[in-house]
Amino acid sequence: MPPLAVVGGSGAYDLLAREYAGGRNLGPRETPFGPSAPIRELEVDGSPILFLSRHGETGYHRTARFVNYRANVYAMRDLGATRVLAWSGPGAIDPSLQIGQYVVPDDLLDETRHREDTYFTGGSVGFVRQSPVFCPSLRAAALAACGNTGTSTRDGATYACTEGPRLETPAEIRKLGIIGGQLVGMTLAPEVFLAKELCMCYAAICYVTNYAEGLSEKPFVPGVLFEGLLDEDEMAQVNAAVAGFVDIVRGVAASEPGHCHCAHLLDRYKRRGTIGEDWRQWIGR
Repeated sequence: MPPLAVVGGSGAYDLLAREYAGGRNLGPRETPFGPSAPIRELEVDGSPILFLSRHGETGYHRTARFVNYRANVYAMRDLGATRVLAWSGPGAIDPSLQIGQYVVPDDLLDETRHREDTYFTGGSVGFVRQSPVFCPSLRAAALAACGNTGTSTRDGATYACTEGPRLETPAEIRKLGIIGGQLVGMTLAPEVFLAKELCMCYAAICYVTNYAEGLSEKPFVPGVLFEGLLDEDEMAQVNAAVAGFVDIVRGVAASEPGHCHCAHLLDRYKRRGTIGEDWRQWIGR
């Protein structure tokens, strides 16, 4: 079975590294778009895993706006992955969401402005469908794995991806809520769109880290995460959710790929001869 690619942050990397010590550190991979983030090759209960830490392996060294998403997705595909599971800690716009709750989003609003968001800069491919945004088969595996942890899990939400690195203003959060955003984060776009361009399955698991600006009045606390947007009890709930990461990855890695159309997103362009079977040649690099 091809390896499952898991994309997460530095905290998630630490958890996997402790649980599955001895994996092979492949380091950053050279791609036509520059070096990827470091990638570690692991075996989780007999299942091959590629783990890529978006922001760095020893801390939050690269903010979401400046992640090289094209290099990261290319590198994972080049190493044989056809499924990508993303791990993200967004804030809640929808007040019914709970801190520490798992959410498996099913839609996305792209509010980014300055990111390289396609491989097809030469115009060889015109359209790639975006419904469903996230692979339904991989979403089902993610939901099952989250549910098996016993933590409250929500099926479906719209993730609004903003540019960063700053947090959003209260007015921007109100706007995002009006147009349907329920979660707000900075990492899933253009990652999901790039994976789809390379005909990969992609799903995300979110753990709610805080309520977005303007949803509740929180005093400013210098020197702590989010400068006081979450209190000690909420931080404990977030830490408990993060602690379930390894079990979730184990569950998804053990799942069999199901039926989906992700591998066939570009068949129309193959049939008319615009692109061939070798995905590395699609991007004209």
